[in-house]
This record gives sequence, C-alpha cells and structure tokens, in this order.
Amino acid sequence: MKSGELCRILIVDDEQLIRQGIKHYLQWEQEGFQIIGEASNGQEALEMVERTNPHIILTDIVMPIMDGEELTRIVKAQYPNIEVIILSSYGEFDYVRSTFQSGAVDYILKPKLDAENLLNVLTTVASRISSLQASKEETNLSLNIGHIIDKFLSGFETEYDAQLIRKAFPVDCFCLLVVDTRSLSFSNNLSDSDSLKKRIKNKIEIMMGDTVFQPYTSEKNVSVFLVNLEEKDLIGCLTLADELLKEDSEVAILITDSFKDFSQIGNKYNSVIKKMLQYRFYFPEAKLLTEKNQPKEVPPVASFNLDKFTNDFKHERFDAAFNYLNDHIKALSGGFTTDIFEFKSFFGNIIFNITILLSNMDYDVEELENAKFTLFNSIDEATSASAVVEQLEQFIEKAKKSILAKGNQSGGSNIKMILEYVEDHYAEPLNLTGVANHFHFNPSYLSSYFTSHNGEGFNEYLNRIRIEEAAKLLNRESTPISEISGIVGYSDHSYFCKVFKKLKGVSPSQYRRSQKLK
Repeated sequence: MKSGELCRILIVDDEQLIRQGIKHYLQWEQEGFQIIGEASNGQEALEMVERTNPHIILTDIVMPIMDGEELTRIVKAQYPNIEVIILSSYGEFDYVRSTFQSGAVDYILKPKLDAENLLNVLTTVASRISSLQASKEETNLSLNIGHIIDKFLSGFETEYDAQLIRKAFPVDCFCLLVVDTRSLSFSNNLSDSDSLKKRIKNKIEIMMGDTVFQPYTSEKNVSVFLVNLEEKDLIGCLTLADELLKEDSEVAILITDSFKDFSQIGNKYNSVIKKMLQYRFYFPEAKLLTEKNQPKEVPPVASFNLDKFTNDFKHERFDAAFNYLNDHIKALSGGFTTDIFEFKSFFGNIIFNITILLSNMDYDVEELENAKFTLFNSIDEATSASAVVEQLEQFIEKAKKSILAKGNQSGGSNIKMILEYVEDHYAEPLNLTGVANHFHFNPSYLSSYFTSHNGEGFNEYLNRIRIEEAAKLLNRESTPISEISGIVGYSDHSYFCKVFKKLKGVSPSQYRRSQKLK
C-alpha cells in the first residue's frame, strides 16, 4: 500500500532533552507533519533514513561519531530529495556555512528555538517538496491509519473509523510479519544495510503481488509489516519468509497467526511479537518463528544474592564469588523470560559493584575504571545475550589481573611461610584447598600466587618434596617400599610409584637397587 505524503521529520541530536523538547513543541499531525524517528548522531540517522524515508532531517551540527556537517554531505549525495535543516548554537557559523555548501536548506539557532520559529521554518521548507502535493484525501487516509497503528503498537487503545480501515484494507484478515535484522553486523557500512532493506521491501512487493501491506518501524532494525490478505493466502507469508532467509541467512522472520479484528494489532505485537524478539535476543540462531511454534515459557531464574557475592568478595573468596556469578549467568542466559533491559542492567550493576569492591579493598582498579564505560556502552548496544556475557567475561579477566597484581606486591614473606608449611606437613593428606584455608587465601588465587612466586605449581612442589623424602627412605634397608608411600603422604601406592618414576626416571625398587651398587 502506498504511504501518504504527510511531511515526515527525522530529528537528530545527541541531547535527549532537546529531542524530547522538539517532539512536544507542536501538535505535529494537526500541522501536517509527522515525527518518524530520532537519532543521537549522524551515523544512527543514516541507518534510519532508508527505512523511515523522511522528507526533512532536523539535525544538530555538533555530535559525536558523525556530526551534522558530515551527515548533510552524505544525505545530499545519496538522497538529494531530502531537505536538511541545521540546529546550531552561537559561534558555529563556520560549520553552518559548510553545511550550506553541502546542500542544507536552512538553519535555526538553538537559543531561538521555539514552536513558532520551528513551524515557520518547517512550513517553508515543506512547501519546496513536490512529493508533498498529493491529494488531501490520500494524505489524510495515510496519516490517520499511520497514527492509529502507532497508537495500537504503543499499547494504547484508540477509536478509529471502521469505514476508513475498510477502505485501506479491503480484506477482513490480517497478520503481522516482522523482519528482524538486529543481529546483522554491517561493519558500519551503511550501503550494505540500505541494500538489505531495499531487497526485503522489493521481495515483499514482488512475492505478495497485489496484497495490501502497511510497513512500520517499531525499533531500530525491526521492520513490521501489517499484511492484509485472504486467510487462504497466508501460506504466502511463509513462502516469503523462506525466500528472505535463503537470501540473507542472518535475517530472522517472525509471523503471527491471522486475526480478523484490526484493533487486535496492538495485542498481537505486544503479546506475541515482543516475546519473539526477546526470545531471539537469547537464541539468535532461531531464524523463523511463528505464533504456532512460539516456545513455551520457562520458570524464572532465582534472584541473584548480591549480599553473598559481596561477602565472598570482601573476604577475598574470589573463586567462590566468581563461580557463583558464573552459575547465575548460565541460568539467566539459558532461559528467555528475563526482560532484555533487566538482563543488561544486571551485568552493568555487577561491573559497577566489582569495581567499587576492589577499590575499597585497595586493589588497583585504574584499568577497570578506564574500561568500565566502554563496556557499559557495548552492553547497551549488544544484540544478543551471548554478546553481553562476553563483555562481562572480558571485564572479569581484567579484575582477576588486578587481584593477582596485589598478591604479587605482597613480597616474598608469604611464599616463604607457605613453603615452610608444606615442608612441615608434606606427610599429611595435604592439598591446595587445605593450605589456602590455613592461610585464609582463596584457593584459585593461591594457585596463581604460588606458581608466579615459586616457579612451579603447588602440586608439582608438593610431589617434589615428598619424592625427595621417599628417596632418602629408600636408602635405608629397614623401610619396606610398600610403607614408604604412606610415610611421605601418598594414600595410593601405585600413584606414588608413578610419580616417583616420573621425577626420578626409575621405579622405587629400581632406585633402591641402584643405590646398593654405589
């Protein structure tokens, strides 16, 4: 279905308050305009241009990643029919002049930005756009339908003219078909992204024939199509999905069951499609989801015990703390019922808490502090649960280095005490955990600490001490070989013989015989 020619506005500004302010300046629909999207920088804006098809871009000039000057130059080169209006502050006239050279049509000073000034500029610019001269009836039809769909998908109930809907959608059967491209990585190559979206749109138009469909963008890289067709033709949606998946294996298609009542569009999107989108965040390998094969919900994961985690950390039981965290993450990632925002927030909070805890315990957290905000941003941008987990794993590796570094600075006195303790107690059933508990170390930390300070692992050192003592006993004729293993701390005689041969090159009996010959 051809979309109406309401003047579509894309707002681009890195300050959320500015974007929100602009959105509330006017009764946009009453004035003949529609806000079809917003972006926080030029790169985001370019990604939205193809799918939202704006008539006018209202953009700030100073922004991170890609500023308004570069955005204007690219837009006018690739989309010459889109008009660009610049928002600028005092002192930015050199930038403004540059954007005019690239094709910007007008500018507004932010300090003078108000409803009247904004409307005057937009109206003047809109009057230059020939495609907006469509018939009033067609414009009103598209405006009203787009507004109604927007309200329903946003979860609001709204009244609508049934005759208007019948005029736009002649068949009393609908379904939602969603193209999910969130997991695609375009390597910042916007042309690849634009090309993919064009192929999807063309494929729908070709394969669905005269079928009426209404496109809608619900969120970044999620395109919703309200399909209006006879129920017997719904199989065509599955055929379309198969073709799209053949061409783009990383794309995912989500399809609802059919519904008769147009007003059910909101319920279908919020109770079916949103669950599918959340499921794909946890299991992005799922490429085709229909309402009939929608996975059953799993029991919620038990709450994370932050007090336990914090207590283990404060007592330097780092191994226990990280193991507990790892178990919780596996459970959290193995289901799909946790809200995506809550999932990401949990990881951000863990990173924040670990950094604070280590800082309060006098560990060097400079590297953690430097990496923290980059990780926060990566987690926020992550399109899958596994990508979020990967960010935390990188952070934990840095945290463990900080923990180990402090142990390395504590000098040789600690390792000396540990070595003396092993030498005094080697004949007992000694192990790493027992020694760690004796010195109030975390076992995992002690393992790393022992190796880095003594040049060999704990077990290697213990075996060497025991075998040296066993060799001394083998020099004595009075001590049976069968008893020596137990005397030096081995409960398994065969294991003792295996270790002895590994370190001495011969078995205990061969060693004793060789000593006699000397």
